[in-house]
Amino acid sequence: MLSTTPRTTLGRSKDRGRTDRAELHAVLDAGLICHLGLVVDGYPMVIPTGYGRIEDTLYVHGSTGASSLRAATQVCVTVTHLDGIVLARSAFHHSVNYRSAMIYGTARLVEDPEERLAGLRAVTEQLAPGQWDVVREPDRKELAKTAVVAISLAEASVKVRTGPPNDDEEDYALPVWAGVLPLRVEWGTPVPDPRLRAGIPVPPHIENR
Repeated sequence: MLSTTPRTTLGRSKDRGRTDRAELHAVLDAGLICHLGLVVDGYPMVIPTGYGRIEDTLYVHGSTGASSLRAATQVCVTVTHLDGIVLARSAFHHSVNYRSAMIYGTARLVEDPEERLAGLRAVTEQLAPGQWDVVREPDRKELAKTAVVAISLAEASVKVRTGPPNDDEEDYALPVWAGVLPLRVEWGTPVPDPRLRAGIPVPPHIENR
C-alpha cells in the first residue's frame, strides 16, 4: 500500500487516488523524464531529468559540480503521463486524462561504488532498455564527475483520471461536441550518428521498441 501521510493524502478528487504500490511502480516505469523539485539558496527550483527505479528507490544523476544536486535534501519528484484532452460542453468541466505520481523524501547522495553503478544503470535502462549491456561503462574519471542521488519511494501518492467529461446534468442537452481527444507518444525511426562505422546495424533492443 502507498503511504497515507498528510502530504500524500488527497484533499480533492479523492476518487482519482490510487493506493496500490504497484500502480506507483507502473507510472514510474512507463516514464522517461521526472521533475525534481528542491530548494537552492532559499529559492525553489524544478529540474527536468532522467531517472531510474530499483525496487522502492528512485535514482537521478548529474554533474558533481552542479550546486542543485549538492543542495538536494528535502525533495519532491513528479512524473506525469498525459493520456488525453477531455472536451466538455462547458469550459469549467474541461479536463485531461492522466496518470501521475508524486514522491516526497530526503535525497541521499550515493557513495557506495556498487550502488552508484547500479543507479546509473537504472537511469540508462529507463531511457533505453538493453543499452547498458552493449556500451562502454563509465570509467573512473567519468564516475568522479557524476553525482548519483537516491530517493526513497516510501512517501508517495498516485492520481489517475480516465473516461469522458463530467458535465452538469443540464448541459448534456447543449448542441456541443464532447468527448476525449486521446494522446500518445510513439517512437520514430532510429537516426544513425553521422560518424557511425559502416556495417553496424540498429540493435534489436532499439529497433524493436
